[in-house]
Amino acid sequence: MTTARLFVGARQIVTCAGPPRPRIGAELGNAGIVTERALLVRDGLVAAIAPESELRPANPDAEIVDCAGGVLTPGFVDSHTHAIFGRARYEEQELRAAGVDYMEIARRGGGIHASVRDLRTRSEEELFTLAVPRLMRLAASGVTTVEVKSGYGLTLDDELKTLRVVRRLAEVLPLRIVPTFLGAHEIPLEHRERANGRREYLDRVIHEMLPAVAAEGLARFADVFCEPGVFTVSESRELLTAARAAGLGVKLHADELAPGGGAELAAELRATSADHLAAISEAGIAALASAGTVATLLPATMLFLGKRDQAPARRLIEAGVPVALATDFNPGTSPTTNFPLVLTLGVSRLRLSAAEAIVATTANGAAALALAERTGQLAPGYSADLTLWDVGDYREVPYWLGDGRCVASWTRGKPCHPHDLALPC
Repeated sequence: MTTARLFVGARQIVTCAGPPRPRIGAELGNAGIVTERALLVRDGLVAAIAPESELRPANPDAEIVDCAGGVLTPGFVDSHTHAIFGRARYEEQELRAAGVDYMEIARRGGGIHASVRDLRTRSEEELFTLAVPRLMRLAASGVTTVEVKSGYGLTLDDELKTLRVVRRLAEVLPLRIVPTFLGAHEIPLEHRERANGRREYLDRVIHEMLPAVAAEGLARFADVFCEPGVFTVSESRELLTAARAAGLGVKLHADELAPGGGAELAAELRATSADHLAAISEAGIAALASAGTVATLLPATMLFLGKRDQAPARRLIEAGVPVALATDFNPGTSPTTNFPLVLTLGVSRLRLSAAEAIVATTANGAAALALAERTGQLAPGYSADLTLWDVGDYREVPYWLGDGRCVASWTRGKPCHPHDLALPC
């Protein structure tokens, strides 16, 4: 069986080619558009981008993929999702419409707590079955790499159950899947109700959950919801320091609803990414810029929550902070698998150019998962993670609001979402 594919007939190839690190400042707007070129994939890697007249005769064994005037881009990297959950939380949308805010819903036992109660009742098999079509819908929107967090279990057994589901998904789905341990997503209600319960839970995460997760090799990163009313800066520092000692990379949910010092902590720890940041302070912006931590912005979340303000993307870029975009796919505050919608919001709400939005969801999305040396760009030696779009110009990807224009995608050179792929279910 051939191990080579030659992609011909693309009107544009968006390479995002550049250094294997997060892109900052003006670099973010350089999407590396080339025309009148073919792309050769061999053994799962990009082998060459050159005129078809050169590549076709030199590679007679290659399977020809006719792009039919479409646009090739790197596969999108969704670097922040909570895809392992049970039931939807549609009733909370109505509560917010009636004026009940996020933290009040949580105080009433909704929000994350509702998903925790639900997930604890479900088997590993059931969670796996629910997750497969969700992740394949992400693949259908051009995603080839996706991060998946735990965090709706909040007990040792339920967090391990969740991460084992993520591992199983990575074994059977064509996507590249990156697992993250988020045992510090909330203080469980049973611990909040006890006098010393908060400290007890933190100790369980650090001394029971983290060692078990590390021993089984179930996660690449640890994350924490560092936010007033959830985990404090001090608690987050303690937990992430322990995670790093256990061999995990570190990430933070930071400054989503109020400026609480999460971005500054991310910079102090040289975290791989700090995510959300809708309420980041000027000091937080300066700290992230000095540290090189990727700021992963989640505009669909703020839209769905009905918030007027978004993360200050332009201020972050002007300060030299590397910016990525992701879905935050979850059942309560961002129930979307439509990745191009995130690009649309990046342009329309965050004021990015189309090129900046694409680099933020490819090269910088990869950097937010410490994968910038492997994926996120179409250049020789990089993983052949690419997506074909039914558009004539790359700027149409964020332009067509909510419209599915992904024709097909490949991860490591293998089909991920062509229309004729038999998807597991």
